[in-house]
Amino acid sequence: MAKLIVIEGLDASGKETQTELLCRSLRETGKEVERLSFPDYDSPSSTLVKMYLGGQLGTDPDSVSPYAAALFYAADRYISFKTKWEKLMNEDVYIVADRYVSSNIIYQSAKFADENERKKFISWLTDLEYVRLGLPKPDAVLFLNMEPAAARKLMEGRRNKITGKDDKDIHERDSDFLSRVYDSALSAASVLGWIEIKCSENGVPRDIADISADIMDCVRKGIIC
Repeated sequence: MAKLIVIEGLDASGKETQTELLCRSLRETGKEVERLSFPDYDSPSSTLVKMYLGGQLGTDPDSVSPYAAALFYAADRYISFKTKWEKLMNEDVYIVADRYVSSNIIYQSAKFADENERKKFISWLTDLEYVRLGLPKPDAVLFLNMEPAAARKLMEGRRNKITGKDDKDIHERDSDFLSRVYDSALSAASVLGWIEIKCSENGVPRDIADISADIMDCVRKGIIC
């Protein structure tokens, strides 16, 4: 059976880099590895996500219903699953995903001020994606804990993945929202049992190789799968 590992974190936390390094390290141990990335910007399935992040549905994150936004991302994931990797689930392969359902949890639940409403949303969302849509539950979620101050430094000058330009999407340009997302992520990581990987200290990013070594240490100790 396949093992699904998710690399999660805020924008500019190093997810893409650490996903690539983990895939490389797993292959070096003889594992078969499939790499995924969400949203799937190369597929038409991400059209609604692009409209949302591009500000066509509202110029700030809070102007778009978290339930609606969550559906955009969930649909993109479902289409990716059905067309690209569902067939791998019965094979002896490690599937490493840059973002997954966990991103919907931390970004969209950050829009709720009321704790009870947040819990109801997370319950609805996990039922939607894992039960109604039948997406596989991850065997492990690694949360890259990059403090917002450090993430903002790394985000400076970074090109938009959708437009390829220096402009920011509605998440990236809203520092207050990203701070709320960080708090949401810390809470989710604690409650849902995600593996926390420290990626910064006092607002300064840690060395990429050191972070990668921490992740592989989890693999060697059997903490991941």
